[in-house]
Amino acid sequence: MAGDSTLCVHEGEPVDETTGSVVTPIYQTSTFAFHDAEELSEVVRGEKSGYVYSRWSNPTVERLEQKLAALESVEDSAFFSSGMAAISTALLSIVKKGDSVVAIRDLYGETYRLFTEFLPSMGIDVSLIDTNDTEALANAVERKPKVVYIETPTNPTMKVVDIAYTAKLAHEAGSLLFVDNTFASPINQRPVKHGADLVLHSATKCINGHADVIAGAVAGSKEIVSKVRKLRRVLGGTLDPHAAWLVLRGMKTMAIRVRAQNSNAMRLAEYLEDHPKVKFVHYPGLKTHPQHEIARKQMSGYGCMLSFEIKGSMAQAMKFTESVKIAYLAGSLGGVETLVSQPSTLTHAQMKDEDKKRTGISETLIRVSVGIEDAEDIIEDFGRALESV
Repeated sequence: MAGDSTLCVHEGEPVDETTGSVVTPIYQTSTFAFHDAEELSEVVRGEKSGYVYSRWSNPTVERLEQKLAALESVEDSAFFSSGMAAISTALLSIVKKGDSVVAIRDLYGETYRLFTEFLPSMGIDVSLIDTNDTEALANAVERKPKVVYIETPTNPTMKVVDIAYTAKLAHEAGSLLFVDNTFASPINQRPVKHGADLVLHSATKCINGHADVIAGAVAGSKEIVSKVRKLRRVLGGTLDPHAAWLVLRGMKTMAIRVRAQNSNAMRLAEYLEDHPKVKFVHYPGLKTHPQHEIARKQMSGYGCMLSFEIKGSMAQAMKFTESVKIAYLAGSLGGVETLVSQPSTLTHAQMKDEDKKRTGISETLIRVSVGIEDAEDIIEDFGRALESV
């Protein structure tokens, strides 16, 4: 198998046969014409490959799907108009009224809402367990849920879940394991190699890496992805071909971007860990991280994301986010620019206060998406901002 950078550049993107273009064309069309009515009928019935309508499939999007599948070491992938479209479509393609789902409590804010508000309203039973409570997980899967759902590392407290152990418990119960791999990216972690059945991404983040596209993806076996793709066609959350082209462009540099971010994040985490105004740093690459050994086992790099708690008040934490100059105060993550935010008032504002407290999302917690700027400049920026609080 080729290396990560080679896959990022070449996989799924042959030289265009018509023109010789080394860049994948943007097939910016809603529909595709046929000269033969019987051939059209065969394609619609799935008896012959081809394109009919871009909500169903599109050549630009398909090339992107081939690239991600190779990077995640799986058979197939499907892209969506957002990460939440990918997550919701994937779940609804598997679970129905009367089924149950088990998920960790540490979830991205909108995923948390999906699990706590929308799935229950559809008659789907949802059990949330404390993220690293292995006994609670073992007890929960005894109910034989259709899906066990985890993020690792988690958003925003950077807890690491043992994928192999969770997969073992899930499969013994006849359940599928879904893993949100957004924070790690396929460069740092390939969940299917550790037993996951389906990998999910907000491709807006590290996969695209340039803060100019909203996209999502699932990756796994052809059997599971085909079910997800079938529902995508009905719900309509397909990725637009121009957005797919932008993600293809972003992915060409993903390996070198992510590795630069890994290095910068480690240096910033080490700096913050020794800073007198910092209470605690959450980063799986630090030896002080509670699940550092699990991270070492299943990750090849520790990612661009970290969080830390400021010693002081919420107002002081806010002042820090307003005082950085190189970093931006903004939501999202995974891009080339460094971003800071307070999860309690942004990404997890909709979470119940009791669950915020239970998962460690304090008012003084700062989430950082580390970019590719020079590490010395990022550290100097954070040091200056910390001195101001």
